[in-house]
This record gives sequence, C-alpha cells and structure tokens, in this order.
Amino acid sequence: MSKDIEETVGSKRRKVTNGDSHPKRNPCIFAPFRTVGLVSPTAVPFTTVSLGKTTFQITTSVGRCLHTYDLRKGLNLVFLTRPQTPFQITATCAWKDRVIAAWGGQSADAQSGIWVFKRGQKVGELEQPMGEPDAIQRVLVFGSWIVGCRSKRVEVWKSSTYEHYTTITPRTSGKASGASLTGALCNAPTFLNKIFVGKRDGCVDIWNISTGRLIYTIQAPSTSSGPVLALEPSPAVSVLAISRADGSIVLQNIRTDIILLSLNTKLSQPSTITSISFRTDGLGAGNDGRKPGIMATAGPDSSDIVLWDLDQGGRVKGKLRGAHHPSILGTNTGGINRVEFLPGQDVMITSGPDNALKSWIFDANSLSATPRILHSRAGHAAPVTTLSFLPSNADGSDAEGKWLMSAGRDQSLWAWSLRRDGQSTELSQGSVQRKAKKLGVLGKKHEAGPSTSMEDLKAPEITSMACSLNRDGGIGAAAGVSSVWTNTSSKKGPADAAETNATGWESVVTAHRGDRYARTWFWGRKKAGRWALESADGTEVTTVAVTGCGTFALVGSAGGSITMFNLQSGILRQKFPSPISPAQARKLKMGLTDGDSLGHGSAAHRYSPGQGKHTRAVTGLMVDNLNRTVFSCSLDGKIKFWDFATGLLQDEIDWYPMSSILASRYHRHNDLLALSCDDLAIRVVDTETKKLVREFWGCLGQICDFCFSNDGRWIIAASMDSVIRVWDLPTSHLINAFRVESPCTALAFSPTGEYLATAHTDSIGVNIWNNRTLFTHVPTRLLGEDEITDVEAPTSSGEGGRRFHPPTTVDQLSFDMISLSLVPKSRWQNLLHLDTIRQRNKPRQPPKAPEKAPFFLPSLGDSTKPSSQPTATNQSSMTNGDAMDITPSERTRISKSSATRNEFSSLLHTSSKSGNYEPFIIHFSTLAPSAADIEIRSLKPEEMPQFVDALTFRLRQKKDFDLVQTWMAVFLRVWGDVVVAAHQDETSVGEEGGEQERLREALNDWRKVQEAEKRRLTELVGFCKGVIGFLRSER
Repeated sequence: MSKDIEETVGSKRRKVTNGDSHPKRNPCIFAPFRTVGLVSPTAVPFTTVSLGKTTFQITTSVGRCLHTYDLRKGLNLVFLTRPQTPFQITATCAWKDRVIAAWGGQSADAQSGIWVFKRGQKVGELEQPMGEPDAIQRVLVFGSWIVGCRSKRVEVWKSSTYEHYTTITPRTSGKASGASLTGALCNAPTFLNKIFVGKRDGCVDIWNISTGRLIYTIQAPSTSSGPVLALEPSPAVSVLAISRADGSIVLQNIRTDIILLSLNTKLSQPSTITSISFRTDGLGAGNDGRKPGIMATAGPDSSDIVLWDLDQGGRVKGKLRGAHHPSILGTNTGGINRVEFLPGQDVMITSGPDNALKSWIFDANSLSATPRILHSRAGHAAPVTTLSFLPSNADGSDAEGKWLMSAGRDQSLWAWSLRRDGQSTELSQGSVQRKAKKLGVLGKKHEAGPSTSMEDLKAPEITSMACSLNRDGGIGAAAGVSSVWTNTSSKKGPADAAETNATGWESVVTAHRGDRYARTWFWGRKKAGRWALESADGTEVTTVAVTGCGTFALVGSAGGSITMFNLQSGILRQKFPSPISPAQARKLKMGLTDGDSLGHGSAAHRYSPGQGKHTRAVTGLMVDNLNRTVFSCSLDGKIKFWDFATGLLQDEIDWYPMSSILASRYHRHNDLLALSCDDLAIRVVDTETKKLVREFWGCLGQICDFCFSNDGRWIIAASMDSVIRVWDLPTSHLINAFRVESPCTALAFSPTGEYLATAHTDSIGVNIWNNRTLFTHVPTRLLGEDEITDVEAPTSSGEGGRRFHPPTTVDQLSFDMISLSLVPKSRWQNLLHLDTIRQRNKPRQPPKAPEKAPFFLPSLGDSTKPSSQPTATNQSSMTNGDAMDITPSERTRISKSSATRNEFSSLLHTSSKSGNYEPFIIHFSTLAPSAADIEIRSLKPEEMPQFVDALTFRLRQKKDFDLVQTWMAVFLRVWGDVVVAAHQDETSVGEEGGEQERLREALNDWRKVQEAEKRRLTELVGFCKGVIGFLRSER
C-alpha cells in the first residue's frame, strides 16, 4: 500500500514532457566568430580579374566561402563572400566586378546551384534547369553567356538576366558509359559563340552555344592518349593548347585541325598536366629573352612548374622547382592546382593544395629563366596540433590578446594576427629552400627515400611550446649574421661579450616529436633562434617551459631529466635534481647526511642531492612568478616541487598507481596547477598548500587539450568524444558543454578573455570563438550530460555568431530618459553658427574679369550679344523682371528650392491637423544646415505657431533634445522681433492679432514644457550629487 502511494506521489511530482515541449536550453558561453589560416585549402583553382590598369584581384575557394585578394596591396584580403553556400564550392569564375561560384552536386542527393557575388555580397542566382543534380566542374563567362560544364552535359545561361538558355549534351563514344566530360572548357578569341569541350575519350568538341549545334570534333592523336585534362587558347589566333592524361601537350590549329607542336611525349615517366598558361607581355622567349612564346605547365603530381620556350621548338626554358610544398608524409598536399600569367604582365600566380597562394615576377635583366617570389599568402598545410596565445609582456603593450601561435603536422610554426589578417606570417626556419636546392632534393617525392625529402631539412613537428615576451628584443634582437639552432651541449665557460650586452633574445621555446633538442625562436624577428637545447639524458624532449622573466628555459625529456638553460647565452645553468659532488656521493654511500647542504625544514631533510628524478617521461614543467619553485609532473604519477636555485627536491605528490599524469597547465596569478590524467579526470592542485582542491570528471574519451581561462575561474577541456566542456572552479559545476563535428586537438584561451581558439582533426584552419560573458549575461547553472548541444564550428566568412547576436536598434531606451539625436554633430552645430561660417568663407577679393582674347579670334560674347535695337519681345522680357538674365543652373536651383519648400510646408500643415509631427521632424532633420536655415527664415506668420508646436511635441517625447534646442535657438534669433511684438501687443484684433495670439500660446506651451524638464533634470542631478557626496564623505 505504501509502495503504491509512493509511486503515485512520484508520478505527480515527475515532470511529464511531450514531443512539443522545448528542451532545456544550454547556455552558450562561446559563440562562433571566424576561422583564420585558410587561403587556398581546396583543389578548386583560383580565378583572376583585372581592375582597369591598376591592379588585379585573385579569388580563391576555402570550402563554402570565397576569399578575394588584391595584388597591388600585397595579396591583402579585401573581400569575404556572405552568405556561405549550402555545400562545398566546386568551381569559380571572376567576371567584371562579380564572382560566380558553383556549389554542391558532389553526391546523388545533394543540391547544386550557382550564386553571383559582388564585393563579397550575394547579388544574384542562376536559374537551375530541370534534371539530375550534378557538380559543375568548370564555369566560363564570355560575351553574353555563362557556361557551366558538368560530367555529362554543358549548361548555358544568359549573363544579363541569369536565365537558363540551353543544355548541350555531347555524344558518348562507342561503349563508353557514365561521365563523358572531364571539365576542360574554354573559348578562343575571334570564335564568336564557340566553346571547346574536353572529353574522356581524348576528343575536343567545338559547339556553337547560340544554336546548340556541334560544329566539329578534334580527334585524339592515338587511342591511348587518355582524357583531355586542360584546354588553353594561346595568344596566337586559332591555336589551342591541349593536355591529355598520358602527359602529352599539343598545340593545334583549330581552323585546319593540324598539330603545330607536340611536347612532353618522349618522357619515360610523364606527369599529368592540368593547368596551362601563356605569357602575354611579349618577353621571355628566345636566346635574349626578348621574344614572345613562353608557356607554363603544372599539375597535381609535381610541385614544379615547367616553362617552355615555344619560339625555339618547344624546349624547356626553365623549371621552377618546389613552387609549392611537396607532399607531406601522411597528407595529400603536393602538386599545383593552377598556374596563370596575368594578362600583359610579367607576373605569374600559382596556388596549390598546400593552402598557399603565391605571385612570382620575372626580372627583366636577370640571367635566370625562372621567376622569383613576389608575394605569398599561406597557412598550415596539415592539421594544427598545438595552440598558444601570445602572453602579455611586462609593460602591458598592445600585443596582448592580438597574436596566436599555432604548430601543425606540416612542421611549421605560424603567428596569426586577430586584428589584421595581412600581418600573419610563418616563423622562418632559415634557408630551407636554399639548402634543398643545393642538395638537389627540392621538389622530389618521398619515393626516393625519406632522406631525399625537403622535410628532413626542417625542424620536426612541434609538440610543446612556451613563450615569455619580457626579454624579447623585437625586430632588432640579436641583429647580425648568426647560425641557426646551434647545439649548446659543448658550450662551457663565460658567455661572449656580444651575448652579455644583448638587451633582447629569444622568447619562444619549442619541443619536437622524436627530437632530443628543444629549439629557440625570435618572436620579434619571426625567425629561428640561435640555440638547440639538448636534453640531459639524450632522449626525446617532451615538454618545455620559460620563466616569467624570459631569461631561463626548462627542458623535460622522455627519460625523466629536467635541465635549465640561459636563453641569453645558451649555457646550461641547472639540473633537476642537481648533480652531487664526489664528496657528497661518498657521504651518501656511508649513510651520512650533511644538514647544512640539504637545507632546513622537514621536507628538505627527506630528499638528498641527486635524488628525486622522474622515472618516466616528464609531461609538464612550470615555474612560479618569483622563480623560487619549479613544478614538474610525469607519467610516473608524481608531482614534484623543486628549488629553483639549488635544484633540490622540496616535496612531491604521488598518485601512482592510481593514475598517470598526461599534461599540466599552470595559472600563475592564483597558483593553481591543473593536471589531466589517464583515468579521464582533470585534477587541480594548490601549489601553496600542495593539496588536491578540485577534481573534474565527465570526459568520455582521451583528453586532447585543456587550459585555464584568463582569470583562472574556468577550466576548458576538449576530449576525443568531440565535446568541449567548461567547468567552474569555485562551484565545481559543469557550466557549458557543446559538441562539434570533429574532435578538437588543441585549444587556447586569450589573455584578455575575448577569444577561445580551437583546432580540429578535419581542418587546417584555426577556429576562433567569442566569449559572450564579456558583453551579455550567460547563466552558469549546473548542466547534465544529456544537455550537451551540437554547435556549428566558426566559418571563414564569420557568419557563425549572427544567430547569437541579432542586430537590434532601439529608438528610445526609456521614456524617462532624454535621448539625443543621431544627426551628425557638425550638422546642428553649423546651423547655430551659419552666419559666422558664411562670413568666414566670403571671398576677400572680387572675381577678376577674364583676359581679352587676341584680335584675330572672334569674341563669343559679341556673337551672342543681342542687337542694340531691342525688339518688342526683348522689351517685354526685360519688363517682366529680366527673365533673360536667369541661367539654366539658377533656374534648376530655384525649382529645387521651391520643391523643398512645398514639401516642408505641406508636411507642417498635415502634421498640425493630425497632431502627429513625427513625419515633419524626420524630414526636417534630414535637411542640410543651409536648407534648414532657409526654411526657418521663410516661415509664414500662420506657420510659426505650427513650427513651435512641432518642437514642443518633440520635447515632450524627450527625443532629439540637442536638435530641438538648436532649431528653437535659430527660430528665436531670426524671428525675435516678431516674438517680442506678439508678447507686448496683446490687444491686437483681426487676422494679424489671431496669428499673434496663436504664436503667444505656442511659445507659452513650449516654455512650460521646457521649465518642467529643466526642473526634473535638476532634481535628478542634485540627487546623484548628494549620493556621491555622501559616499565620498569620511563620516
């Protein structure tokens, strides 16, 4: 019986929900902001367009968004397209001031479409024909046509109306089935309404898109030629370059169907050519380089660009090796997507799947046939693995929160500016390209062996980084020629004089995968440093740290050793534990202890010199603010506290065998140490009391990375279950959790608290999230695991945060508050001092008469001068106000003034009848100061009371207070005599007396409202003054 009652009561208390009820809302602390580091990460070729004769704009695809760069500004980013396309972009084409982007169609059920963008905004959309959705591989615009090539058909639209015109379906050959087109598409000069379409059987069809008829088919040279991969018209009329899958390139006369030149056909291992471009500035070919005929070819199989001299029979003029990064182990980032010569310029543009866009220039007087780099925009070529915001330096410069450092699997270290995209750069690792060229390994593949790749000349992948800017010398640090990453293990004795006198040195230290050296970097100069700091036991460096002063670097190894180096000189200064002398070793062997040498205190007597070394890999190193204690953790489950000066072990916390420590983060302002363990828990230790204070559970997969917030109140962690969790340290509550599409491998929180940066396994960019608690209230209640929401990651176009911050405009916050106008301050201020401005701008000297023309030239004034005998018409014209003297410009100005006057008067009369002066106030506030002054001076007697009523109406609304006071001041200054007469003559009768009476009543009403508002504001100000005085008083 009691059990049934309990079930009944429980059922009554239980909240019953249905499918229509709204789930619990997860408070979103972080809102998507944007993605940095994406330049050209996809295989979609870039597109270019010339802006007159001044510059060129290059547009690249970054997935569902387009980036437009300006060449004259050094490839600076000028436009981002919005909104994002629903699916991935497959083809682009720049045309005049617009960019056409085709998207979608990669799968059978995916939609497809073509959008038109102008200056980053969507302005149109092409009409989609009926039929099976298919990805558009190439878009071409010429004349009045827009042509899109799919895998089986060609679509044609009108460029003026974006209407679909026709569909062209080429015939398939013989037994061929499936896709018949390769996406190779072009048009040729002088061929009106003709397009050339490449097919998979090696043929090229010539179609008239106006009539939809097939004109001719260019056959393949042989049956083994393979599909057509590239088509490009040459500067010579009726000559077309055709590239096929067998590596052959032919220049063919399309009028006579005769092959003029054949290239690349005798190579034993031909490379696939997917991009062809011709140089059109008339230089580069011939023995002296003064003749036209240079052709560039590139493909996805090689990172080299081959330059052909067509003037000398098609010989290789030069080869630009390693134009883009070759294929990295485990990734597919080799090759070149597109190469293009700019029309009429000696500049070449290239892009590749290594997320890079480069411009090259051919020097006129250079003996080399290959170009040199002109501009470059790039990013990581492989997923990012480590993130770190740049800390603030001692003087609190403006760099705080602006810079973000990232390291990826492509063995590079990048610095990203969150304020100006053009300042982002890669930290140089020395002359890697020059060394590779000298060794003859530039552009070679990994098939020849790992020792032949250019990646062996770069530092290995970065696994840990530390930074302190307090000793960073900026761009002038360690100026001069110095070697890069010199081993300091053999360096002994005092430092050099140049090193001692240096005011700044390296500020960044990194650990690398599988390398026993930690490397230093100059942040100010954005280049590699001088020192390679070797671990004490010769094993791999697993973690690094830099003291807050920026003078010392600590290195932890996989063997458990900890060493400290001086960054100024690169000399080893301390080991943890410190090595013992032979005399101390003999005492320890005999069981004797020297209390003085071991220090004082119970903890100090427990550990002898040379004891306390970690038995497994060191996973974390930290130093306190005062350089007194070094904290270390290891896979052996121990947290050790070392004396910074002596290297002696002071204390330790042992969690073995309960868990092993995988990583650690230290917050220097509150002396809290957070550690991630292999049991999927994050534990927080107070370094002052050396006790465990918090323990956070909930991650369902391995913890990839975690960090403190800038104020030390939160801990943000990312795990392999693709969930990012936020815990509140004071309450130990999980206050935010959201799931992203792919696991987060690295994250960092900015020192200013503005941004959270995350890196993911499926992206080479860095996602930036806004901290919403800085500008809005976000509830931080305890969340359950069932309240984890799915959140879309930030995008390159920066659209992710719109749904969190919809734009809102408020006309007036409260009726009890006086609101100022949104009219520019200069407009109503100029209206008050318009007479002074006119007097100041008045010309000081009268205009001079034009000089007389020479005697032999007829005078224009004499030819158009009327006769001395005035006619009747002239007399009538002169009698009627000299109408002949009014010029057309004056007549236009007078007509405009009268039109404005009519609108002003009509709105004033209409508003007076309805009692709502809102339309009149809006119109009057849009007038220029001179026009408003004319309107006030042109008021009729019957309009003056209505004008004063309009100002009183606005004053009662407590809106546009400054503007209303200005209008009234000008009105009283202009019509002051009329106002005085209306108040003095109260006995006037008739029509004039009635107008004066109405004006007197309107002014009295204005004065009452003005005094009431003045009294209210005076009371509020007095109350606030009294409260402030009470709070500031000493009583």
